Amino acid sequence: MFLHRQELQFKASPERPDAVYARKLQEVLGGQYGEITVAMQYMFQGWNMHVPGKYRDLVFGIGSEEFGHVEMLATMIAQLLEKSPLGITDDAVQADPTVAAVVGGTDVQHAIVAGAGARPVDSMGNPWQGNYVTASGNLLADFTSNANAEMQGRTQVARLYHMTDDNGVRELLSFLLARDTMHQNQWLAAAAELREQGVEQLPVPSNFPQNKEYGEVSYQYQNFSDGQRASEGPWASGPAPDGNGEFSYHEGPTTSAPMPPPTHPDARFYGTTELPDTMEKVAGATQDRLRKE
Repeated sequence: MFLHRQELQFKASPERPDAVYARKLQEVLGGQYGEITVAMQYMFQGWNMHVPGKYRDLVFGIGSEEFGHVEMLATMIAQLLEKSPLGITDDAVQADPTVAAVVGGTDVQHAIVAGAGARPVDSMGNPWQGNYVTASGNLLADFTSNANAEMQGRTQVARLYHMTDDNGVRELLSFLLARDTMHQNQWLAAAAELREQGVEQLPVPSNFPQNKEYGEVSYQYQNFSDGQRASEGPWASGPAPDGNGEFSYHEGPTTSAPMPPPTHPDARFYGTTELPDTMEKVAGATQDRLRKE
């Protein structure tokens, strides 16, 4: 059950309109690491979770908060657009206001499609996509992905902070930065606890038996670049973080295999093969007569 309360978690009021900045702010609303993504990601993780208790409560709690962040950003964008001109009409720039708006860096669909409102898109106008969401059902994989999402999102908000001198916008971004700090730490703490309590371990998924993988290469660093200094890292020698193996360093691959013979799909796919065209035609006609669909 969802209940919407018509108030904000934190104030979202700019000092002045700014359509160009409104477009920039769309990135942390509807971009890959924006608030729509994390809100949907955490909710789907909760809906897909197989165990009740504190971890499911955690993802639902943060996911619900993130929907509030979606609303704060949408509210801020709408206010940035509220009294902004629809286009730059200076003849020296462009006589056509629509074209001038593009030159000026605004999103014309803010006006044409949304009527001076926010949209579920990124800063380039690309629509938000459900494939941004990670919800695998494996808690260690998901919580690690969540920490990454918060890190990427906080990085983008920090960059946006320096792209405006509007104190009202900066206040909101300051609040979002602080919440991203908390959420990064929450996910890292939750991932660490999963390992400490033995709920899930590295490598993920830890309940897949490692004796079924090709163990000879499980802990090999294989250098496929002409750079040499990767051998100096802790991933090239010493114990692996999962405690199950020792790293080793190798120049290039330690295995190889011959290419299999060329494939020959159904002739009626009409792909070009090394067989003569007449043979392909005969094969297709034969398959038609035999009704091999």
